[in-house]
Amino acid sequence: MAISFCAVQTDPQGKELTEHGTSLFPVSCHDEDLRLSPVAWHWHEDLEVLIITEGNALLSAGSDRFSLSQGQGFFINAGILHAVRAAGDSCCRLRSLVFHPRLIGGSLDSIFWQNYVHPLIQNEALKYTPLDGSLSWHREALQNVKDAWEACFLEPPGYEFQVRSSLSRLLFLLFSHRPADAFPPSEKALRDTRRAKQMLQYIQEHFPEALTVSHIAASAGVSESEALRCFRATIGVPPVHYLRQYRIRQAASLLISDSRSVAEIGALCGFEDASYFTKIFREQKGCTPSEYRRRYR
Repeated sequence: MAISFCAVQTDPQGKELTEHGTSLFPVSCHDEDLRLSPVAWHWHEDLEVLIITEGNALLSAGSDRFSLSQGQGFFINAGILHAVRAAGDSCCRLRSLVFHPRLIGGSLDSIFWQNYVHPLIQNEALKYTPLDGSLSWHREALQNVKDAWEACFLEPPGYEFQVRSSLSRLLFLLFSHRPADAFPPSEKALRDTRRAKQMLQYIQEHFPEALTVSHIAASAGVSESEALRCFRATIGVPPVHYLRQYRIRQAASLLISDSRSVAEIGALCGFEDASYFTKIFREQKGCTPSEYRRRYR
């Protein structure tokens, strides 16, 4: 199976539009350089599991933040807002598998779906599971991820069985070790997440424009103060800070793939002032746009 890259495209609620795999075999494998291509905030109905293969990463899931080092992994349940980026300027790579629950559960009337998969994806207290390797079942889970990824990538004869088998064992481990004392999120937390998804998508669709907090708040039908509170509660930064981060991510991608001038790319990404664009880019990337282009193009 060809490796997919995480060019996240989302609908008006921030749900990822990319179909992972095919309807016959709904799974895709990814290999990403997070220093060049951080994964922006998004969510999907698929399950996702990843392993850091080089360097250190910062992963956000809802309002929670995690530092992951080489060899560590992470499981993200369906519907959870998440993002991941490199920690610092050093090389950071991840391998991930994104798969629809029906790959493991089969039909809705199967025992696999009813007894294991459906209870797992409907458990609002189980948003994610860090797999840091400190427990024996973590190590077993990480090996299942590696086996599934390798089979998905290499496609030996019958690889579909191997992928499904390895991911089935992974989900059973997650199901068996789900926290018994976890509490589901409050209605307030769920409402904050819904609003954050709306505002994030608005920013991603309108980032080249002259946006204000008022515009962003209106996209979710809330006041400016509520938008600020909601952003801080869910992703930890104010909306304008996220807007700048998103613009710089888009500009960095264009500097590598597009031949237009630095000033033109800055304008395309919402920076009308070239000097301000250079200043913000240096703050976030540690170098000027021109230096970044020479280094990574």
